[in-house]
Amino acid sequence: MLIIGELINTSRKKIREAVEARDAAYIQQVAKDQEAAGANYLDVNCGNMVGQELEIMKWLVETIQQVTSMPLCIDSPDESVLKVGLSLLKPGYQPMINSLSAEQKRYNAVIHLVKEFKARIVALCIEDAGMPKTAEDRLRIATGLVQSLENDGIPQNDIYLDPLIKPLSTNDYYGVEVLNAIRLLKAKFPEVHFTCGLSNISYGLPNRGVLNRLFVVQTMTVGMDGYILNPTDKAMMGMVYASQALLGQDKYCTKYLKAHRKGLYVM
Repeated sequence: MLIIGELINTSRKKIREAVEARDAAYIQQVAKDQEAAGANYLDVNCGNMVGQELEIMKWLVETIQQVTSMPLCIDSPDESVLKVGLSLLKPGYQPMINSLSAEQKRYNAVIHLVKEFKARIVALCIEDAGMPKTAEDRLRIATGLVQSLENDGIPQNDIYLDPLIKPLSTNDYYGVEVLNAIRLLKAKFPEVHFTCGLSNISYGLPNRGVLNRLFVVQTMTVGMDGYILNPTDKAMMGMVYASQALLGQDKYCTKYLKAHRKGLYVM
C-alpha cells in the first residue's frame, strides 16, 4: 500500500498563507506530521500559484528536505516546474511524478522526465478526447498508456494508474464504474499499481468522511493499492490498516498491530 500525503498543496488556504509568508516552520510541521502518520510519499503541489510556481516549488522542496528524508512526489501541470522540483531531490530514493496522461502533448512533455529521473509515475486515464465515462473507456485508455510507457522503458511496477474518480453527486453510477475499472485493469495488468484522489467521490455531498472511508474499503477489495489522501485522518487510516489485514495483505497483522501501538488510527 502506497500512501501519498496530500496536505502540502497551495490550494489549501493555510498552506497558501504559509507559502506566501514563507513560514518554513509551518510547512515543515505539516511534512513531519504526515511522515509520523504513516505516509510513504509527500505530494508537493503549488500549481495554483500562477507566475510564482517555479520559485515556490524550489522553496517548498528545499524547506521540506531540511527536516525529513521522506520521498517526495512532485506535482505540477508545468514541465519546467516538475524538472526543478525533481532536480532538487536528495538521492537515496525513487522520486514520483504526478502526473502524465494519454493526452499526447502532456505525455510528450513528461515522459522524458520519468526516464531522466527514473521516477515512478502517476498516469491519469485521460485522453485527448476527454475524460472517460465508463469502465471500458478507462480500460481502453489505460491499455494505451501502459503500452506507451512500456515502449518507453518504464516497467509496470513503476506505473500508478489513476482511474479518475468523479463526484457521486453528479452521477450515482460513478463509484461503481471506478470499481469495475479497477477489476478490469488489475486482471489485465497485474503488476501495475493504482492511486487516486479518493475524496473526489464525495464532493458536493454531506458527511463526506463516511463516503470516503467506505470507498477506501471498496476500492481496496478490488485491487486499489495506493491513495493520495490525508494520512493524519486517523479514521481513514484505520480503514486502510484494517482492510489490509482483512484482505491478507498484512502478514500476522504486523502493520495493523504496529499502527495500533503508535496510535496511528481510530476505529
